[in-house]
Amino acid sequence: MSKTVTAVLEQQASRKRQKSSRREPQLAWYVFLMPTLLGILLFMVYPLIESLRLSFVKGASEQFVGFGNYANVLQSETFWYAMYNTLYMTIFQLIIAIPAGFVIACLINNLVRGGGFLKVLFYIPNVTSMVAAATVFLAILHPDGPLNYVVQLLGFEKIVWLSQPYSAKWGVIILAAWHWLGFVIIINLANLQAISNDYYEAASIDGASRFQQWWYITVPNMVGSLTILFIIGWIGGLQRFTDAYMLGGLQGSPARSLHTVVGFVFERGFGGHEYGLASAATYILFLFILLLTYFNTLVTKMKI
Repeated sequence: MSKTVTAVLEQQASRKRQKSSRREPQLAWYVFLMPTLLGILLFMVYPLIESLRLSFVKGASEQFVGFGNYANVLQSETFWYAMYNTLYMTIFQLIIAIPAGFVIACLINNLVRGGGFLKVLFYIPNVTSMVAAATVFLAILHPDGPLNYVVQLLGFEKIVWLSQPYSAKWGVIILAAWHWLGFVIIINLANLQAISNDYYEAASIDGASRFQQWWYITVPNMVGSLTILFIIGWIGGLQRFTDAYMLGGLQGSPARSLHTVVGFVFERGFGGHEYGLASAATYILFLFILLLTYFNTLVTKMKI
């Protein structure tokens, strides 16, 4: 009987040792994850909750106004003009960067030599700071800058890019498309290289031309990556601030033509100390991005 009790006790002790040995590595992982979890809570979760609370209050006394801030934002002409500017620049940035990046990616994918060098060359702008890129573009868009030199070589009169609303918008569009083009090329190249060569071999045997192979094989297989690029482009474009701020300042000069939604939030929050109004504008922008993303997935018949 004593031997049986001893055996049972030993089994229980061994099980406890096994459980404790399993817990030790798990506890070690939690210790390593703790700084990251604390960072997410302090710098992401808390600001989200606090900005949501601020969107329902007004002034330094934090008087509760309900949806009053949201109503004021939606009635503001400045906000809607900023939304128009943001959509205008985002739409044309996507129209330029995504098709151009797709075509360049197809050309690079068909190269036998030099493809790696071109990947690096096109991707360099994407890893460049937007502040540094915008500073360079300030010189490029100068009335006596290199861009106007090319314009004059083509027989046109030079353009004062940052003094007219229309040309100033296109200055930001060119900057944003150039800065984002490398990312579009890399994503498209990754998907192009995932398409099986069997499709092209079968089409070639059936007598399909290179263009027909590209149109009926390459393009349909690229719908997924192009959709992702459109979604990422929408989200990033609607949150644009640095490029427009660097070229147009806080108020998006000239005549607020470069004033974006995030610029509106920055101006009202940090410039006018209207934190409730700025927080409400932020959540309106969030809902707008959410609706556009959902609509984009419906149009392309994709499920997230």
